[in-house]
Amino acid sequence: MKKLSSVFAGLSLLLLASCGTAGSGTTNGNTGASVLGSVLSGATNAETLGNVLSSVIGLDKLSAQNLHGTWKYSGPGCAFTSDNALSRAGGEIVATQIEEKLKDEYAKLGFKSSNTYVTFNTDGTFAAKINGKSWSGQYTFNEKTGALKMQGLLLTLNGYATRHSGGISVLFESKKLLTLIQTMASLSGNTTVSTIGDLSKNYDGVRIGFDLKK
Repeated sequence: MKKLSSVFAGLSLLLLASCGTAGSGTTNGNTGASVLGSVLSGATNAETLGNVLSSVIGLDKLSAQNLHGTWKYSGPGCAFTSDNALSRAGGEIVATQIEEKLKDEYAKLGFKSSNTYVTFNTDGTFAAKINGKSWSGQYTFNEKTGALKMQGLLLTLNGYATRHSGGISVLFESKKLLTLIQTMASLSGNTTVSTIGDLSKNYDGVRIGFDLKK
């Protein structure tokens, strides 16, 4: 779990960012930060604040060392590429709504902690199972941006790894995640989901994938 100090430190920085310079015009970036500041100012407990922070990729940094190890599926994951994207979507609650939509779809595909997991090794290789289907290869991770590239035999995906209150999220642009799921589903004869593709039409700047815990 995050320490309260780190949550409130991040909150303080974001609220400072939401304050415009006296006498200056409002830019698009300032508008987005201001809206995000409003979302954050309405948060009343550490859990809610942590959820808001983890809903924007890059705000709560994940180190390469912390990425190492085996992570098991715990539920759908969702985050936005920027505070502007989060603000335009209507706040952190939208991320929760997206995850709720995905829960049923993921359940239909049979995702469980026992059959969906990934191991990030210290030598830059990974070994994963998606609904019991193996996928392995090499990965690179950028600590500053959270960018994660996973290159395997079946396909190569560019996404993000970010922290959440109970572990990490591995996230991709919705169409790329749909490609991954379609590939894995075809190996098992399972039907694919439509919700993932629909999300890319409704939310600009959203990334979705898997919440993982050790």
